[in-house]
Amino acid sequence: MTTKKTGYYSSIVNGSLLVRESRIIAGLLLDRADDKAWHQAIVIDNVLQKRSPESAKRQARLIKARLSCVKPELWMLIGMGVPDVVTQALLAASIKHSRLLGDFMLKVVKSHWQIFQKHISVKDWRDYLDTCSQIDRKVNNWTASTRSKLRQVVFRILAEAKYINNTKSFELLPVSIIAEVKTYLLNNSENYVLNCMEISP
Repeated sequence: MTTKKTGYYSSIVNGSLLVRESRIIAGLLLDRADDKAWHQAIVIDNVLQKRSPESAKRQARLIKARLSCVKPELWMLIGMGVPDVVTQALLAASIKHSRLLGDFMLKVVKSHWQIFQKHISVKDWRDYLDTCSQIDRKVNNWTASTRSKLRQVVFRILAEAKYINNTKSFELLPVSIIAEVKTYLLNNSENYVLNCMEISP
C-alpha cells in the first residue's frame, strides 16, 4: 500500500469521489487486470464513458492511485457495497491518498463542529491553504484557478459524503461512520483516516 504521509499535492483536482467510475476500477483491481486488460477496458472499451482516451486515462490514474492506498477488503466494499458504504469507503481511500483533503476535514471541519459553527466557507478554504503553504512551500506555486478548482472538488467530496448539505450553503451535517468501513479502518490501524472522518458530535 502506498500513501503520501507528508506534503500537499494537487492531484485531487482531477475528480471528486467518482462513485460509478471507482466501482468499475475496483472491479478491475479485484480481477487483477494486467496492463493489456487495463488498456482494453479504459481506452478501447471506454468503460468509464469519457469523451477522450486522455480523459479516461487521467481519471483512471487518479482512482487507481486512491485505491492503491487501501487494501482489497475496501475494494470489495467499493465494488459491491450499498451506496452509503461505497461513499464512505471511497472517502476513506481519498483521505488516505490526499492529505490536503484529510487535513481540511480534521483541522477546519472538525474545529467548526467544536465551536458550534455550522457552516464552512470559501474563506475557510483560503485560510486553510495559507496554513498549508507554511507547511509545504509548493502550495505557494498553485495558481488561483487551481486553488479554486481544488476547493470545488474538496467541497463536492464533502457534499457527496454528506458532511455538508450541498455545495452552495456549505451547512455541516452530522455523520456516523458505517460499521463495515469503521471495522476496516480499525483493523488496519488507519487512525488518521478515522479521525478525519469521525469529526461530528
